[in-house]
Amino acid sequence: MLMRQGRFVLVLTSVLAALPVKSVTARDDGRYANSPLKPWFDSLKSSKGLCCSVADGYAVADPDWESKDGHYRVRIDGEWITVPDDAVITEPNRAGRTMVWPIKGSLGTTIRCFLPGTMS
Repeated sequence: MLMRQGRFVLVLTSVLAALPVKSVTARDDGRYANSPLKPWFDSLKSSKGLCCSVADGYAVADPDWESKDGHYRVRIDGEWITVPDDAVITEPNRAGRTMVWPIKGSLGTTIRCFLPGTMS
């Protein structure tokens, strides 16, 4: 029995080690360095943590986000994703436009931060 458990752990460890690991890197290449909103974007955070900077998130057009059943939803790559309540940034939106900071992984896309704009 102990021998079987040891083999299982060895196989599981090998499988997990073989899975691709996707690293997340910031894309702040300096193009927003002189923006008056840069310090504000750099300080944005949801309950999930810092959202990074404006270069890491992207603007979402009005047809690609909505409020439904008391929760926000955003369309990313053609798929509607419900925004977790703890990903919503509740401070006033100085940029005006809706922004999202998605994290794409092997289990799908999750939302780290969502900054609602004004629907027009």
